[in-house]
Amino acid sequence: MKEKRVIWFIVLMLCSIVSADDRSYKYILKTDSPLAASTPLHIDLEDVNFNTDTQRIALYRVDSAVKRPIPCQLEAGHTAQLWFMLDTPVSANTEVTYEIAFENTQATQSPMTVSIDANTITLGREGKNILSYYTAIHDVPNGVSPLYRRSGFIHPLWSPAGNIMTCIQPTDHYHHYGIWNPWTKTQVEGKEVDFWNLNSGQGTVRFSGVLSTVSGPVYAGYKVRQEHVVLKPRPKVAMNELSDVRAYAGKVNGKLIWLIDYTSIINDALDTPINFDDYRYGGGIGYRATEKWNRGNSAVLTSEGKTRKDADGNCARWCDISGSFGDGNNTSGIAFFSHPANRKHPEPIRLWPPDVNDGNGAIFFDFCPIRHEGWKIEPQREYTLRYRMVVYDDKLDAKNIEALWQSYAHTPVITRKVN
Repeated sequence: MKEKRVIWFIVLMLCSIVSADDRSYKYILKTDSPLAASTPLHIDLEDVNFNTDTQRIALYRVDSAVKRPIPCQLEAGHTAQLWFMLDTPVSANTEVTYEIAFENTQATQSPMTVSIDANTITLGREGKNILSYYTAIHDVPNGVSPLYRRSGFIHPLWSPAGNIMTCIQPTDHYHHYGIWNPWTKTQVEGKEVDFWNLNSGQGTVRFSGVLSTVSGPVYAGYKVRQEHVVLKPRPKVAMNELSDVRAYAGKVNGKLIWLIDYTSIINDALDTPINFDDYRYGGGIGYRATEKWNRGNSAVLTSEGKTRKDADGNCARWCDISGSFGDGNNTSGIAFFSHPANRKHPEPIRLWPPDVNDGNGAIFFDFCPIRHEGWKIEPQREYTLRYRMVVYDDKLDAKNIEALWQSYAHTPVITRKVN
């Protein structure tokens, strides 16, 4: 009996040794240019092995030997990445030290949430909605052509205060759907196909499946498959698209903001090239603003200092659009960022002039990478366009927007510290 007790004691000791993990790794963030607070960052864990079933990673910021815990979120992939939000600005030529350690598996808070119902995927934060993506086909009003029905778009997009920033199926353009990205003058197998103007009956875009969803302490998101479909003479998928959308929460001047990364990866589903002809509408990211905004209560500013009067046709790194919701003190806005890796960056803009729609000044905006030059899509290749949307309430001045864009465009690599 005594022997059995000794054996069990040894087994328990061995198990304790095996399960214990006192490893820690230090990483250095070093940047040549300033970094704004509320910048999503990640650490590559290429050379770190751990078991996600029994361990979780903890992240700490180390300042003068004082370790401060930082909410973090693991993303599995070809190389695992640990994501976190930079909560304070970092000056140029500054080093910041981070440390990762391992803890026993335990429940963690997930303020960034995702929920799915019969019609939509909705991202949120602690009870506040951020955006909904339509997986279901949205019907049209009575008397409107059924060709305008479609799925695969974002609406509503909410501000942190709950203002709805988008609209769909406006009576002047029933084919406008919140935030979406169809292509217009497209040459498919020698024939022109319009995926944008749905009433032409030539093409459409549709949701075709959820690939994954994610929620956690740092971000929530989804990856879905969309199909760009030629309708005549019979339905046929011309292009596949992976739409990858991820939402973060941050703060600027103490005010809550959303940061939404919108990535579109397209590929030719046919055996022949597809051509996007140069045109003032198409692809990229399109935005139809809330019907509450007009020429009298909204404003536009680009990174190049252009306004609504002269931004159309020009190129920009970012474009900020803001407006009032019935009260001069109740305003919200959305700044669209183009990534430097995008085709034709800084990207051409399509922005309706103030006198559009009989002078009422409705707002439509599009980052349009084919506005001045066509684009050929080859079979068996992937093409990626990346954008970020910063959604805010009250005011966000050009200085803050520029700082956030610079941090988006020039995110530093965080390297492992060698002891």
